[in-house]
Formats: sequence, structure tokens, C-alpha cells
Amino acid sequence: MSFVSTLRQWDEAVACVEQRDPASALRIFLNIEEKNSKIFFNIGCLYLNNSELDEAEKAFDRSIGKDEHLAAAFFQRGVTFYKKERFEESLLDFQQAFKQLRGNQLIDYKPLGLRYKLYACEVLHNIGLVQAQLGKWEKAQENLLTALSLRADAKFSHIDHALDAILKQKLFPLVEIRAGLLFKPNKHYVAELEKRDYLGKAKVVSSIVPADEFSGFAPLQPQVDNVPSTPKVPEVLRVFEGEPHTVLYEFYPETKEELAVLPGNIVFVLQKGADNWASVVFNEKRGLVPYNFLEPLDIVTMTSKPMQIQPHYVYCIMVIINKIISQALLYSSQTNNIRDFSGCIVKVHFRFTIAVRIAHGQSYGIILQTISSKLKLPASALTLCYAKEGVEERVNLEESEMEAVWNSVKDNRLALWCSLTEVKYNSLTHLLVALYSYASSTPEDLDFEQGNIITVLSKVNDEWLEGQCNGKVGIFPSSFVKALNGDQQCE
Repeated sequence: MSFVSTLRQWDEAVACVEQRDPASALRIFLNIEEKNSKIFFNIGCLYLNNSELDEAEKAFDRSIGKDEHLAAAFFQRGVTFYKKERFEESLLDFQQAFKQLRGNQLIDYKPLGLRYKLYACEVLHNIGLVQAQLGKWEKAQENLLTALSLRADAKFSHIDHALDAILKQKLFPLVEIRAGLLFKPNKHYVAELEKRDYLGKAKVVSSIVPADEFSGFAPLQPQVDNVPSTPKVPEVLRVFEGEPHTVLYEFYPETKEELAVLPGNIVFVLQKGADNWASVVFNEKRGLVPYNFLEPLDIVTMTSKPMQIQPHYVYCIMVIINKIISQALLYSSQTNNIRDFSGCIVKVHFRFTIAVRIAHGQSYGIILQTISSKLKLPASALTLCYAKEGVEERVNLEESEMEAVWNSVKDNRLALWCSLTEVKYNSLTHLLVALYSYASSTPEDLDFEQGNIITVLSKVNDEWLEGQCNGKVGIFPSSFVKALNGDQQCE
């Protein structure tokens, strides 16, 4: 089935729901051959509203399988498990939905086609309800107090009522997504499905047959009424009416809706959501990119007076600029291999690979400081090692090994391996203190200042931890913190 057919059926099914015909909508959704995560989400919602809980669970399973970061699908599957009285599984799904919020107060799904905002306080509200069902009244109270602190405005008064009920050890209503709210297909794509008559209707000007409606001719003039005085911008170019921005950081997509971009690329921002995600166009593709990865681009004109530039002209200029950047990067990567640089090329294998130039015979301290500056990490947090000839395991780099290291250089090339010093803490250590300030480079990172107290939530791997600080949740390098003494209190 083609994308156009999928789009047409999707739009038809949503129209049936708006006309209060959910049975027809469900039948159309099920007939779509290539279903994405949003369509499976819609199917699950229709089954859930119809109290067909087993089918709803299967649909939400398929939705999460297609997009494991769709917090709304975890939330709805948690509601499904709650109605099936499978409270342990319901608690896990609500906790996963809260984790996908990544410290934000809400996720606005409007840019993705769903007119719904998933609030962190309402997810915590449902977590508290499930814990109450399991008899964990103290934990339920803690989650509701946290929900109260994250409450955006007074419309969430049901959280106050829930907290009053918990204090009396009574249950309270579950928060659900309103029936009838579904993901809709992109309106720009749907608009392209409509047939257009670009030629207009023929008009008989002269004929030898009286009352002739079928033959004749017309002079070279517009054949439609109300012709605009200026040329109409083609429909395909309307998406380029956004604001041009420069990409600051490299971004790899995790879902089909996201778009891969590189530093220096120029994109058009069509819409910025409240969750800090922007809908952009790049190289004739449209997708989502974190807005804090972008910087507005000022277009400098050649005259002193402001100049009106048509959007499609701006787009063509930006395409040319992107091509030039790509060719320059390609040429740079090719010529780097043949240039004769002074000094030794040291390739450092970290979470990614970097290369630095260091004069032959430099000390361990200079090498460590150069790599520390390149990685923008403190030198005390780094451990270097190299492959010593005749030794199977890599040997830690220190001053006593420098003579052997420089003797192992071949063709002016040296390979080193770098790792972060692991924080030593046990399962009873929940609080850490920040040794250095850390500024996030991605939306998943946790910001903190030197001296802040961080609550450890989980260990991601040997180099990264997940924690909470100043009301935010995210990941951070373990080398930036140390264990806190038990007599200190978290701020």
C-alpha cells in the first residue's frame, strides 16, 4: 500500500470519529496495511473507549513497538492495565510514561497531530492511585505531593482532592485521555490529496452553431474568475515560509518523526512546540528537531533598504549553501589524509573518536591536558591507556611509560584509549555532590552547578548516571560527582 493510500484512509477514519461513528473508524484503521505507531495508538484508544481491553492492550503494544519513546502510548496502556486490575503492570507503564517526560512538566503532542498535553503531574496522580490500590499509601502520598509541586495551574484541582483521599486511605478517580482524541495525519499532506483544476473551464467565444457549448476558441487570456494580481506561490513551496535557522549540534533521530541534522546545516522552522521541539524542513524533508540545537539565522541583504525575498528563493539559496557546506566537509575529510602536519597525530578512542596533534616526545601531563581540552572534560576524570607491544591487555598511560609510548609510534601515528574514572558508590549511596558544573548538550542531560546535591535514580552504564537535581531529571557523567557523606542533607 502506498503512502498516499495510507494517508487517505487515515484521514477518512479520523473524519468518522468526528462524525461520531467510531465503528466505521475502527474498521478503516484495521484495513490499513502499513500502520505506524500513531495509527496503532488510535486503534488502541478506540478499543479502550469501547471497553475491549484485550484488543486495546495488543494495539498499544504494537504502538510502543513502533516507537518506544511515545509516552502517551505508555500512559494509555497503563490505563488499560488498571481497568484490567493488573496494577503492577499499570504502575510500570505509568512510571515509564513519566520517565519519557525527561524532567519536563508536559509534552504537547499538537505538532504531531494529537490535540493533547500529557502533564507530569497527572502521570504522578495515576502513579499514586495505582500505589494506593497496592496498599502503598506512603508512596502514593509522596507521588501526589510531587504532583502538587509540578502542578501548572489551578485547573488540576483533582490532585488536591486525590491527596485528601489518600490521607483518609480512600481511592480516587483515574485520569484518562478524553474519548475521541486521536492522532491526525499531517494537514499539509492531506491538502495535497485534493484534486485541483489548474486549467479552468473552457468558454465559447465564437461559433457557427447557435447556442454552441462545446466548440469555439478563446484569446490568450485568463480563463478563471478573480485572477490574483501577483503570481501564486506553488503549494509545494508553502512549507518553506518558516524562519531559517542554523544547526549548532549534531542530532540523530530516534523515531520516524525526527530528522537527522549536522552542525552548519540550515533548516526552516515551521513551528515551535511548548515541549522545546521544533517542526523543521531540511533537504525537502520534514521532521522534529530539539529547538535548543538551533540558532536563528539573519539573512544579510545587499542594499540598505529591506528587500522582500520570496520564500522559494530563500529556500534555493539555503539548498545551495547546504550543498557547499557538504562539499567542503567532504573535501576537508579527503585532504586531511594527505596534508603534512608537524607533530604526531594522536587518535583517541573515547565514546567517540577524536584526533589531536602533539609534538613528539611531550610529557604525560601535556598529552592529558590536550585531550582534556579537546573533550571539554576535567583531566582528573580521565584515564588514558595504550596498546603496549608484547602485552595482551592495554597499559595505563603514566610518566614512566612515556619513553615506550613514543618508541611505539609508527608513520607518525599513535593510538590511545580514554575512559572516565568511575564513581565508587554502593546500593545504599543515593546522594552525590557535584565536583564540577555541567551544562547539558542534549535534552536528556541534567544541568547542575558545582556543589549541587544530586539524587541518584539509576546507573545507565559505567560512565553515565541518571539523577534528579533542582526538580529536574536527566543523565550526567559519573566523573563529575562524588559520594556524599550520610550526615549531609539534599537541598
